[in-house]
Amino acid sequence: MIYTKFTKRALEVAMQAHKDQTDPAGFPYILHPILVAEKQTEEMAAVAALLHDVVEDSDFDVRDLYEFGFPEKVVEAVKALTHKKGEPYDRYIERVKRNQIATAVKLADLEQNMDQARLAMCAEERRARLEKKQEVYRRAMEQLLE
Repeated sequence: MIYTKFTKRALEVAMQAHKDQTDPAGFPYILHPILVAEKQTEEMAAVAALLHDVVEDSDFDVRDLYEFGFPEKVVEAVKALTHKKGEPYDRYIERVKRNQIATAVKLADLEQNMDQARLAMCAEERRARLEKKQEVYRRAMEQLLE
């Protein structure tokens, strides 16, 4: 992890946003953004990684991120990473691709979502649904790497 005042603040916000959430394998959800942040080599990417699901999966919104004092480039990356309801996934990935920080975070996010050890920990029904998404995730990675 890159340890700065912004990563500390981002971790605090993410912990609050995801406090009662679990991932498909039953682990505390906060582990997911932490693992995605661990893959980042730049401070602002680590901050965006910690926050990447906050707007999509909690009551926080973009205005809150500004109020918490996060830099514009972090908020813009989080906005790019927030998959809007009803938005086609390929359009979402194209939007992510236009933001360098968002691209770095999404690649790490996809890698973590495709982790076979993590999938193996899921209940059978959930694992079957997630396995169907693997091809979509692989195509998204290819799109982001083009």
